[in-house]
Amino acid sequence: MSGAGGTTAAGLLIRASGDIPVDTPRVPAREAARHELSKPMYHENDPNPLQRALDHLWDWIGDLLSTASGAAPGGPVGLVVLVLIVAALIAALLWRLGTPQRTSRAADALFENGPRGALEHRAAAEAHAAAGHWSQAVQERMRAIVRSLEERALLDVRPGRTADEAATEAGRTLPAHATRLRAAARSFDDVTYGGRSADQQAYLTMLTLDLDLGSATPHLSGTLAGAAE
Repeated sequence: MSGAGGTTAAGLLIRASGDIPVDTPRVPAREAARHELSKPMYHENDPNPLQRALDHLWDWIGDLLSTASGAAPGGPVGLVVLVLIVAALIAALLWRLGTPQRTSRAADALFENGPRGALEHRAAAEAHAAAGHWSQAVQERMRAIVRSLEERALLDVRPGRTADEAATEAGRTLPAHATRLRAAARSFDDVTYGGRSADQQAYLTMLTLDLDLGSATPHLSGTLAGAAE
């Protein structure tokens, strides 16, 4: 049977000698094609792995946003409104709770320049006071107070102790001065962490406390009182 061009169906086969057609099996042909296409010349313009990963990421984000916009009332505009509402709620919550505060100070919060004696801190405080640097003078005088209590064994030497902790612990041993110790610690914190500036009166208050603590008699309780007797 012949077609319009006179080409028979059998003529589509490539014949070898005689009437036996030459036909390459499908599996070897597929392997040959795969081998040919694996040559570098066919992949010179392919994106690198990073680009492919980014393309997949953007496709995923696009699908996600498309799905969200379809589910949100009002389509894409509704999605934008929802995002703005959520952002406003988060901002209001953060404003209501305030800026997160550090739960603990740095290890050198009170003594930041290594171990120094009470006399050294007092000398530094006086030097700052003479120069009118009242904030630094308050800081050094508070350090002198705490170091003096440690040197008198009224406080144990503990690196990383904050001014508040020192005032609380010292107030148990010197209850008559507990309120003033806590006030001194607050003054130190206001200057050091609160961004406030101290004045001459704040320094003189701290100086008076330092002098009074020098002659204060500790309150010994329980076992300590029995041991002292």
